[in-house]
Amino acid sequence: MKPLTPALLLSTLYVLNGCATMPSPSSPIHLTMPQALYDARIVEPDSGAILTPEQLARRLAETDVVIVGEYHGHQGSHLLQSRLQTALFRQQPRQVLSMEQFTLDHQPELDRYLQGETGEAEMIEDAEAWDNYRASYRPLVEFARQQNLPVIAANAPADLVRCVGRKGPSYLDKVTASIRQALPSEPFMDTPAYREKFAEAIGSSHRGDSTMNERMENTYKAQLLRDNTMAARILEARARFPGHQVLHLTGTFHSEDGLGTVALLKQRAPELSVVVISPVFWPATDRKPPFAQNRSKGDFLYFIQPLPDEFKDPEREREAMTARFQRSTSKSCD
Repeated sequence: MKPLTPALLLSTLYVLNGCATMPSPSSPIHLTMPQALYDARIVEPDSGAILTPEQLARRLAETDVVIVGEYHGHQGSHLLQSRLQTALFRQQPRQVLSMEQFTLDHQPELDRYLQGETGEAEMIEDAEAWDNYRASYRPLVEFARQQNLPVIAANAPADLVRCVGRKGPSYLDKVTASIRQALPSEPFMDTPAYREKFAEAIGSSHRGDSTMNERMENTYKAQLLRDNTMAARILEARARFPGHQVLHLTGTFHSEDGLGTVALLKQRAPELSVVVISPVFWPATDRKPPFAQNRSKGDFLYFIQPLPDEFKDPEREREAMTARFQRSTSKSCD
């Protein structure tokens, strides 16, 4: 793997703390490219069969937890999630929507909106919803609200994750008892395969630098805090709403290859049936890499077109990534 440039390193640190990285596009055989940017092709990896959201939902009717990975901000991911949410509901009306996009400390603010006590703008401000909430997640939350379905704020508190990434796991000793009680008892459970995947995403060129190693280790612990918290919140939802199917939305880095949140969920509750649906980018060229490269990413895959390049000028990209990273680290952890 090639070493990361400074701009890409900053981008990777920022994105992994937030979640999903964008892999190199790859594609299966026996498929045609989605015609529109927001289209998605759902595929069963073993057979190569193309499925509609309704057909997939029928297969998943008895599944305990359905996890849909996403590329944050790609409307192909979000449109598929919304269509699948509706299709799953028709098969199993007892449904819980679990979202990485809200943090557990803002569950009360989210609940107040679902109960009609606040307006959308108030909820977005009070619950610190993501900037792309209206464009990406509004349809999912609104469907849950209209059907009176629970919505779980599944992620760890953002400031806490940021400070663990900066100061290390010992930062948890400084948090209030109420927040610590809300976190999983083992917030840094791990799997060797996930650690290896994280190291590959960061790049091997920094492994010989002790300062960088410490920084990367703390960033990895912050990533684990997110994954463990989401796994624990899913299990809490299952206990609170027996017999309900949980639909969990998350960045694909947290779920693909059965790693991250998925592996930790299975460690905690091996009796659960869990299905992972992962995104794959269609190649930008006519070349079609082997389908086998993508098969392990999920129990089902969905293929989407790559988004347009954000930058062509490397210097402007570096400046933008630096500014973004600085904004995310501006608050004190003392």
